[in-house]
Amino acid sequence: MSSKTAKQDKALVVDSLAMRFGGLLAIKSMTFHVNEGEVLGLIGPNGAGKTTAFNAITGYLRPSEGSISYRGSSLVGLKPNEIADLGVVRTFQKTSVFGGQSAFDNVLMGLHRRQKQNALEIIFALPSVAAEERRMRDKAHEILDFVGLDGRAGELGSALPYGEQRLLEVAVALAAQPSLLLLDEPVSGMNPSETSSFMNIMGEIRKLGITVLLVEHDMRMVMGVSDRVIVLNHGSIIADGSPSQIQKNPEVIRAYLGDRYDKAKSGSKGKKRAQG
Repeated sequence: MSSKTAKQDKALVVDSLAMRFGGLLAIKSMTFHVNEGEVLGLIGPNGAGKTTAFNAITGYLRPSEGSISYRGSSLVGLKPNEIADLGVVRTFQKTSVFGGQSAFDNVLMGLHRRQKQNALEIIFALPSVAAEERRMRDKAHEILDFVGLDGRAGELGSALPYGEQRLLEVAVALAAQPSLLLLDEPVSGMNPSETSSFMNIMGEIRKLGITVLLVEHDMRMVMGVSDRVIVLNHGSIIADGSPSQIQKNPEVIRAYLGDRYDKAKSGSKGKKRAQG
């Protein structure tokens, strides 16, 4: 593959990103990319900088240093809705569904972001407006069915079990027609069965050609759906590789297990010396 082709394959490019909050350096010099069509897992202990990176990419925080671009367009300085218009759509660590609206209306609101009619067409109730509304309603049912919630279409968002609220949030994000979908702990609060179902949904999202950047603490899920995994610790990248490479990386194990890993390792060495 030529260097030119490799560059074109990069959808999201984060270069030398730094985030400071007063005297706190939350993210140091972070550089990584997400390839077109890839599912990239971003993992690390609590406070490692994962959600801060998401907020910088999606315009909720402005980088202190560095650049962020998507398909060659800089995202720095753009508002979240402007970034979403470029196809970069996210979910949140805490559910952000409209609890007082039905699941169907939640998805319909997401679809209206891409509505093609202008204000005059809507005011004069032109036939094209009615046709577009029918199309969007059909699409809303299609998206709810995609995530397994079409049977819940008429229920209020707040009445859904927490795991289904997470699914509804993904449905709303899909309604915005993302080309890059950022998922912030999508299986948080799900039981093992729901998590397995969501892993299947991730496979279907991949088939749609949507690029995914995933933050998640459920390691079985991350390792099961990701093409590549990046590990953060204290605001810096400490590893970048395939799931199998990451699972065997001593620095990654140490970041998650801390002193327990070092003591276990030292104890193992001591036993070998004693046996020798």
